[in-house]
Amino acid sequence: MALITTGKRFIKDLESAGALAVRAPLEGGFEGRYQRRLRAAGYECVNLTVKGLGDLSAYLTDIHGVRPAHLGKKTIGQSAAVGYRYYIPPIISYRMEGMSPKAKGMVLWLIEGNILSQQEIAYLTELPKTMPNVKVVLEMGGDRVFSWQPLEKELAA
Repeated sequence: MALITTGKRFIKDLESAGALAVRAPLEGGFEGRYQRRLRAAGYECVNLTVKGLGDLSAYLTDIHGVRPAHLGKKTIGQSAAVGYRYYIPPIISYRMEGMSPKAKGMVLWLIEGNILSQQEIAYLTELPKTMPNVKVVLEMGGDRVFSWQPLEKELAA
């Protein structure tokens, strides 16, 4: 790989495929370079880990309830003693509302994608088709060089 990369081919492949599976060197650094190239091309990046997300469609596109760790403060009374439920807005639509009008769209950069099931990867593959302004980059593990392929090919393999 070249010492200085422009990232144009990565951006072009992301725009054509909508969702990419990425493998990066474990020592890191490459992800930040490509995210910087995406921001320079007019995209806004949202970085998330897939660990603990639960239902991807609910977390990304619907208002959903979460129960943070109660730290000894449990609810008392008629409800279950598991803590209060807080409702948070969906990540994608909330960020899309606040996005700059000049932005091309949003890139959802998800790390630790190797723990996802086939059904969840299929949902992430279909997400850019239902929401054209949203692109997905899913890190699937480590490799010696930064490489990518359409997420559909990763799903088929």
